[in-house]
Formats: sequence, C-alpha cells, structure tokens
Amino acid sequence: MWIDKGGPIVWILVAYSVIGFSILAGRYLQLMFTRRAKLAKPVEQWKETAEKRIVVKLQQKQKRHGHGPELRAAATHLIYKEMKVFETGLKTVSILANTAPLLGLLGTISGMIKAFQVIENAGGKVDATALAGGIWEAMLTTGVGLAVAIPLLIFLHFLESALARYHWRLQKAAALVLDHHEPQALGSSSLPEQNEGPAGAL
Repeated sequence: MWIDKGGPIVWILVAYSVIGFSILAGRYLQLMFTRRAKLAKPVEQWKETAEKRIVVKLQQKQKRHGHGPELRAAATHLIYKEMKVFETGLKTVSILANTAPLLGLLGTISGMIKAFQVIENAGGKVDATALAGGIWEAMLTTGVGLAVAIPLLIFLHFLESALARYHWRLQKAAALVLDHHEPQALGSSSLPEQNEGPAGAL
C-alpha cells in the first residue's frame, strides 16, 4: 500500500535497493570465502591463492629481467587484476546510494506539486483528504530515498574497508619479491600474521 501511494519513484527506489544490496552481498560473500595464504610460511607451502599467484609470477619475471621498474609495474598490474574481481559493481552501488536521496527529493517535489494543483483546482477550499495523495507521495519518497541510501552507504563503506585490507595483503605478498628477497628465502621473514580464512575477510 505504501509503495503504491508513493508513486513510480518509490518503485524505482525499491529497484535501487534490490540491485545495490545484491551487488554488495555478492562481493561480500566472494571476499569472505576467498582463501588467504599464510604469509609467514615459505611460498612453497602456500595453497593456491591470489598471493601465491602474484609471488610466483613476479619470481618468474625477476628471473628473466631482474629487479627494476618493470618488476614493480608488473606487481601493480597483478594486484590490480586480482582486486578488479571484487571491485566490479561497487561504482554502481556508489551511484545508486548517492542518487537515492535525490530521487526521494524529486518525489517530494512531485507530491507537493500535486497537492498545490488540488488546492488550485478547488479554488483554495479543500479538505485534508483531498490533499492526502500528494502529501503521501511527498513524504514517502523522501523517507524511502533515505532508507535506501543510508544502508547502502554504510555497507559499501564496510566492504571497501575489507577490500583495502585484502589489497594490503596482496601488496605485502608482492613485497616479498620486490624487497630483494631471494626466491628460496621468500616467506621466511618474520611477517606479522593476520587472521586467515573466511572470518578474517571483514
């Protein structure tokens, strides 16, 4: 009933909510179940993870070309490639979250216009029930717009924070090669270990 009274803009905001939370939930679960390497152990003991893929490819490039700008550029590219999988769609969520209040405001203006049209058509003599439709639309669209935008922004912030920590892990793994460690010594340095597994994602 409330959605019907809010008009078409409320339906658009409901679609915003479904799309935005679907993207966030997908990326959250994807990150949560991504396997992490235990960076304190030697690379040879790592399971197949993004960290291991980056280190192995950098080792191969290091053997061919040695250390240099090309190696760091390759590390940046490899990290970007691994992160892109998780970041796909987040810009869309940001757009939805930032435009939802504006859509709510548009609905508010539309509802007030309808209410004033009723007053004009009635010559200024109307009761409250005649104005109810426009006022309902004005209030509902504002409320729904904020109700969609606020949770989307909050959950987007938490997901971006978790992705920043995961990005730091990939940089840390790449540093094992970039910081002039010999291949056989990789992973033997005393790196502080973070939580591993799904629970350590967020």
